[in-house]
Amino acid sequence: MIQVYTQEKQANEWLQRYRGASAALVCVLGFTETGLIPGISAAGSTPHARRYTAIADAEFLYNGPQPRPQYPLPPLAAGASPVFISRAIVEALGLPIYLFNAGLPQLPSVPTIDLGGAAAQCLSRGCALKLATVKHLWEQGILWGEQLARQPQDYVILGECVVGGTTTALAVLTGLGIAAAGKVNSSHPVCNHAQKWTLVKLGLQRAHLWDKIPLQDPLALIAAVGDPMQIAVAGMAIALSRSQGVLLAGGTQMLAVYALMHALGKAFEIAWQPEAVVVGTTRWVAEDPTGNTVELAQLIGGVLLGTKLSFKNSRYPQLQVYEQGYVKEGVAAGGCCIAACLMQNWHQAQLLQTIEGLLDRYSKAVGF
Repeated sequence: MIQVYTQEKQANEWLQRYRGASAALVCVLGFTETGLIPGISAAGSTPHARRYTAIADAEFLYNGPQPRPQYPLPPLAAGASPVFISRAIVEALGLPIYLFNAGLPQLPSVPTIDLGGAAAQCLSRGCALKLATVKHLWEQGILWGEQLARQPQDYVILGECVVGGTTTALAVLTGLGIAAAGKVNSSHPVCNHAQKWTLVKLGLQRAHLWDKIPLQDPLALIAAVGDPMQIAVAGMAIALSRSQGVLLAGGTQMLAVYALMHALGKAFEIAWQPEAVVVGTTRWVAEDPTGNTVELAQLIGGVLLGTKLSFKNSRYPQLQVYEQGYVKEGVAAGGCCIAACLMQNWHQAQLLQTIEGLLDRYSKAVGF
């Protein structure tokens, strides 16, 4: 149920090492006003809905189905939030959850660790975050990574929820000198590459960085066109890698974080263990015909894993549309599936049954 897409030897060594091992889920929440641009993301059917996607997903990940949620899951153009996948597996496996607020426009309704960050402005402005905020999040990421490494799990699933995050990922990858244009993914069935590229180029030009690519200062790059999750997760993953395994749970966004980790390690001469870190996603991302995730992973030099989970035979149309390219990934969904297969050797039937069981409860509590 786990497909290896790149770096086969390193990938199989990582999988063998952590088969049957214990895991914890860390989800870092962030926000960028990039996500409010009409048409940029399908993670919420309107810009207003997308403003609350991260805190609604966090509430559901923490509480599961509730009859009167404070922040209901936002309506999507099609499909159901990937948080259903994550929550179902977290419940079934009893995974510890740590939620971090790297920068949201409003406080979450469930317990989170506040990193003292800020929501990012649209990357097209070329001044997404204050440099001081980026430096603070970088330091907090390292600090919390060291603290998480003292917990008893063998590896950490590091996930995210940032609407518009594949566009900030493209911006960061581009700034690092990686030819990512046309290769990233999105929550749309057909990736909106032209819209993303227009925003990225404008942001880097306005930041006066376009002619300086590849950039040598990763913190300045994040301040110009990034989002608060990226630098916090990079810091956490670098610190964790020194003593534990790290499963960066996501597609384009986590490939950007992995590339950022290398840039930060080089810029600040920081020791970390790249072989302890893999990127894990869904096959809907890894095999997205409107992007090129595998080539992107190869350019970055990272291990790319994918869950083989299928919704083709699901009882729920909201899940079936994943097979048409809607939604694809988010809130560590792919990483949680990979963990279920590693921890308890789950196959397709167990994954689907567990996820649909949660949707059954949700339908009774709230209704679709």
